[in-house]
Amino acid sequence: MSTHLLLVDDDRTFASLAATVLRHEGFRVTLAHSLHDARAALARQAPEVVVLDRRLPDGDGIDFLPELRAQFPDTAVMMVTAHGDIASAVDAIKQGARDYLSKPVELDDLVLRARRAAQDLQLHERLRQAESELGGRRRLLRPRAPAMVEALQMIERIATAPRSPVLITGETGAGKEVLARHLHNVQGGQGPFVHVNCAALPSALVESELFGHERGAFTDARAARRGLVEVADGGILFLDEIGELPLSLQAKLLTFLDQGAFRRLGGTTELTSNARVVTATNRDLTREVAEGRFREDLYFRLSVFRVEIPPLRERREDVLPLAESLLVELCAELGRRPVDFSSAAKARLERYRFPGNVRELRNVLERALVLESGPALELQALEPRGNQGPAAVDPDAFVVSGGPRTLDEVERLYVKHVLGRLEGRRMEAAKALGLSYPTFLRKLEES
Repeated sequence: MSTHLLLVDDDRTFASLAATVLRHEGFRVTLAHSLHDARAALARQAPEVVVLDRRLPDGDGIDFLPELRAQFPDTAVMMVTAHGDIASAVDAIKQGARDYLSKPVELDDLVLRARRAAQDLQLHERLRQAESELGGRRRLLRPRAPAMVEALQMIERIATAPRSPVLITGETGAGKEVLARHLHNVQGGQGPFVHVNCAALPSALVESELFGHERGAFTDARAARRGLVEVADGGILFLDEIGELPLSLQAKLLTFLDQGAFRRLGGTTELTSNARVVTATNRDLTREVAEGRFREDLYFRLSVFRVEIPPLRERREDVLPLAESLLVELCAELGRRPVDFSSAAKARLERYRFPGNVRELRNVLERALVLESGPALELQALEPRGNQGPAAVDPDAFVVSGGPRTLDEVERLYVKHVLGRLEGRRMEAAKALGLSYPTFLRKLEES
């Protein structure tokens, strides 16, 4: 059954175009051009997803949000705010919105986020339905690899020092956010868990996003707003991709870590927050320090406790049990009865190196569940093509001509290369690169 989406926007041209695109993607779309129209549509049928503009002819969408959430608590709401209006976006998230989009809304981004919201809702429903079928098969995964056992034991010890910073390092896709959330749970789950992707923050608004601002601090700052440091008070502020934080803000973060105090942008009053700062990176921060891109004093402060997640290829004893656990979850998510791996698939899992770590493993399993129709999964996609050895060269591989280039230059060229190979399909390119869509767009702009 298709997902019912209510789009509330007074821009009739945009609303009509967006509705056409969303319907083409399989959504059942209802349009409303005012809060009055929205209430009438909601009275007729409850939608699974609502895309709600903030500025409407008869009121503010944010003011309508508590009413909507109270009446339909299971509906996923995405708020549309003006470009750069981070304050409204933060306010909307605090009042229960699932996500926010900035104007001008890109239709690709709208479709991507709407699809994710629908998938999350379907997952929760299927998990409830599948619970009785799965029974005892669902269990908490316990790692077997000594390095991961040691990492979890360290997390449990760190939880007894709730104010000290924690730095989690590891390759992309290794599970750094999972470990940060585990720390939050071990601490009792008290207070919010606020996830901030430093790479996705607009450079001009990073300070306002993190530390808030006072009225008049910048254009459109019509009211004082709390930043995410304040929102995370009493819980965990998880700063992912901390190596992307601008140097200009690193000193302010250091002050907060040392004193628990900060000032909002444009403010003079010293404020406090009891948020625990947990950071993560796949970069070598010592190298970033040596090359002047990261403050040495901040690095030492962040790494009071340092936890490293080894790549999946170095904890091979965890691959099969992890794959089995992920397979149970994906079967529920996709509405399939639980299936097992064939003996050949288990052998393939044990041989494959998984350069994309746990994220790649999950993607491989999801693809197999969709494309393979046998009674057991074979995972033939993990088998090398033909008789290629480890030194074989793909004739379509990315090649950089000319003299030596910096890694940043190569990365920018490769982003454009992948986008070209996929004929300009940006969402597919972001997924192929293992990047979030905002991070992909930022890297594309830099190229």
